[in-house]
Amino acid sequence: MLSKSEAIALDGLTGEALTQLCLSATKIREQHWGARITYSRKVFVPLTNMCRDTCSYCTFVKHPDSPQAYIMSAEQVLKVVTDGQKMGCKEVLFSLGEKPERRYPQVKQSLANMGYSSMVDYLVDSCQMVIDQSQLLPHVNAGTLTLDEIRRLKPVSASMGMMLETVSKRLLVKGNVHYACPDKVPVQRLRTLERAGKLDVPFTTGILIGIGETWTERVESLIAINEIHQQYGHIQEVIVQNFCAKADTAMAGAAEPGLDDMRRTLAMARLILDPSISIQAPPNLQQRYSAYLKAGINDFGGISPLTLDHINPERSWPQISQLATACEANGDQLQERLAVYPKYQRNGDRYLAGEIPSRLYSMARADGLAAVQFH
Repeated sequence: MLSKSEAIALDGLTGEALTQLCLSATKIREQHWGARITYSRKVFVPLTNMCRDTCSYCTFVKHPDSPQAYIMSAEQVLKVVTDGQKMGCKEVLFSLGEKPERRYPQVKQSLANMGYSSMVDYLVDSCQMVIDQSQLLPHVNAGTLTLDEIRRLKPVSASMGMMLETVSKRLLVKGNVHYACPDKVPVQRLRTLERAGKLDVPFTTGILIGIGETWTERVESLIAINEIHQQYGHIQEVIVQNFCAKADTAMAGAAEPGLDDMRRTLAMARLILDPSISIQAPPNLQQRYSAYLKAGINDFGGISPLTLDHINPERSWPQISQLATACEANGDQLQERLAVYPKYQRNGDRYLAGEIPSRLYSMARADGLAAVQFH
């Protein structure tokens, strides 16, 4: 495994040296995960696109005064969930802007009209509705959360997630991407990872590369994730996501990470993180499946036959058959997983609560992957 100094020394690695680095990462992936590459068939439910943060690269978030701003109704949520279930989806990924009610009186009033004091209150009920009125598993990505909020969400969600993005404090300074974004303060995001660990929540996190961070800061971000996992053991997957430039944002003209940058970062992540942590790369943001497989990933993340990638709506999901073909060409086999990885299913008394265990076990085959596979 790489030390911090060894990882930092990989900055700018190219050519044959990069190929060898990727081979080392692939060997670790094969030793721990075998020839099995996974994905999750899901629907994405963006509960609200309002947020108190204003990141310089984001087009998802809308101001409450925008005609495009919304909070999804229960009926709208259930329609997506029901349609997704008919298409073989097994997971509902709830995403939402962070704490808009703390910044905007309009949002606070809208929630009050619905009978809620916060978006998390509404999220808890939305997850319960999924459990009560569908056969799917809720997964929540609600940003930074308090210990009490995580405690309330655990019985109604199979797993949770939040991108760390970066531990760089520089990016909070005026002129950088996280300026005036209180929920992007690294210590707040790290505290959420720790709180999820204290409450034994199967958790997804990750880094976002190309937003102005240095290579050393990428290394430090991955080390911070790994240290928390070594203490609590709850981080089931880490996403390495590449920044995609979008029109009408402050970063519209910024350079996107190239393929070698992604390969270098993926391989480095595999060599820093505990081998039990799944390494994931979104397949719709570069569509270089073979190169990602050869850099040590073992998972392609969530893919939906119904809903868009609401954060990157211009990047269509690949066909599952395309991923399966790429895996086969690499000597691997694509398999559909559930929102909770097998390791955490086997320790259900610790990591699962409420009605989640019985729901999960009814959907899983003996090895913990999805009993009904779609390719």
